[in-house]
Amino acid sequence: MGYKTVALVSGGKDSCYNMIECTKNGHEIVALANLHPPNEEIEEMDSFMYQTVGSKMVNAIADCMELPLFRRPIIGKALNQGLEYESSEGDEVEDLLRLLQDVKEQVPGIEAVSCGAILSTYQRNRVEDVCSRLGLVSLAYMWQRDQREVLHEMIDNGIEAILVKIASMGLKTSMLGQSLARLTTKFDDLYDEFGFHVCGEGGEYETITLDMPLFKKRIVVDRVEVVLHDDVPFAPVAFLKILDFHLEVKSQPENPLNDSSIKTPYLPKEPIVSP
Repeated sequence: MGYKTVALVSGGKDSCYNMIECTKNGHEIVALANLHPPNEEIEEMDSFMYQTVGSKMVNAIADCMELPLFRRPIIGKALNQGLEYESSEGDEVEDLLRLLQDVKEQVPGIEAVSCGAILSTYQRNRVEDVCSRLGLVSLAYMWQRDQREVLHEMIDNGIEAILVKIASMGLKTSMLGQSLARLTTKFDDLYDEFGFHVCGEGGEYETITLDMPLFKKRIVVDRVEVVLHDDVPFAPVAFLKILDFHLEVKSQPENPLNDSSIKTPYLPKEPIVSP
């Protein structure tokens, strides 16, 4: 029997693909949750936990999935920066706790949280801490899997995403707005050259998902602006600001359950249920 699940979404490929994996494994995505900059005119903020570039697109993703979206601003800072986390008032992790409390109060029967973690133990430990305090199960189907395998699997399973941030050797501003599918060969080459994290787990790049099998509509980008944050010749830092977009209804809904590969999620421990 699957769990009624709220998905943590940044808008990027990882959070979206983990939703597909949850669905394949019998869980039901019933709501989305997102943390965003307190000033939404800011495209990016310094967070150890959350992708904020492109966070304005999360509302569109909720529209595409026709699901309720719960949002809160990121008020806290990364005060507790150790690998293990203990509850710290004023830490940005406590914003996630309050966000999921909102979901539990308004959506009856929530049992699990979809999390797109692949490599970061720092992030995983914090999501698990919050889930444990709220009596929820963390579902992280990509945890510690080979990144090259996961990236190609995402493409094969219908994740259509574009780059919205670059911050690594080997990447150019001209790649912003390009599809992930188009860049996978380049990423594989960079991995062979110097160990590039092909899924962007070292902060090399970030994405926004425009379409996937769980979407009933797709996002079409109409107008963008490239913002150069740091013009370092060998490793520029830049992001793509999406200025205008529209949604298109898909003629035939896709079925993400057609793929028979069922994987085991990372289930670290039994949820702690508050009395």
